[in-house]
Parts: sequence; C-alpha cells; structure tokens
Amino acid sequence: MVKQPVSVNGVVRWRDVGLADDAQRKPKERKMVVLRHEIGDVLRDVRQRQGRTLREVSHSARVSLGYLSEVERGQKEASSELLSSICSALEVPLSSMLREVSDRLAEAEGVSIPDTVPQEFAREFGDDLTDDFGRGLATTNR
Repeated sequence: MVKQPVSVNGVVRWRDVGLADDAQRKPKERKMVVLRHEIGDVLRDVRQRQGRTLREVSHSARVSLGYLSEVERGQKEASSELLSSICSALEVPLSSMLREVSDRLAEAEGVSIPDTVPQEFAREFGDDLTDDFGRGLATTNR
C-alpha cells in the first residue's frame, strides 16, 4: 500500500492507494432501459430519416396524431397491432424495427450479441435488410 497526498480545501491529507483502492470503487450502476422508450426512439428515427411528419404517418397508420406522438416519446405502450400498423405506414418490416430495438437494448445492457441473419431470411429480404434503416441491419457491427 502506498500513501498519496490529497489536498482538500487547502488541507493536505494522505490516502492509501494501490490494490485496496480498486476494491473500494463501487461498480457502475446501469441505467434502467425502458422498452417503450427504445421502441419510440427507433420509430421516430425511421420516420425522420424518411423525411415524413407525424401527421403523414398517423394518417397512414390510422392512429391519432397525439397517440403516435406519445408512442414516439415513450409515454405509451403500443400494442403489437399498433406497432404493426405504424411499421406498415413506414414501409418497414416489424421484425426489422424490433431487431433495431433489440440491438439498442443489448448495447445499453452491455451484452454482445452476434449479428447473424439466417440464410433463407437474407435471401428473401436481402435488399430490404440493408435499406430499411439506411445503415444495413444485416451487416451492422456494434
């Protein structure tokens, strides 16, 4: 153990540094991830990348403007039917949107998930997978 001078308000004190210092550190607390916030963020990102307004998408999805706004801000839990309708209005497969949400959740949790797409899925939707979010979900390396 080594002593190191530390100045606090002009008063020099000595503190121990070394191996024990590592043990004293508190582990980082992870921020709680809320699924509805991540879903809303992804939906908003897709809509904005397409240059579309809330009004256009809400009309296409047959959802009220206010409700869609609340979903995007993570204030409302959207049902699977509503998410499907919004994704259809955005012309994005629901599975691709959920994949993006999953990737963001994994990143926030510090989990590494291999980014693989089954061959039959890649063959069927290959071009769609790289165009849906404008950054290639099938090939994104996080």
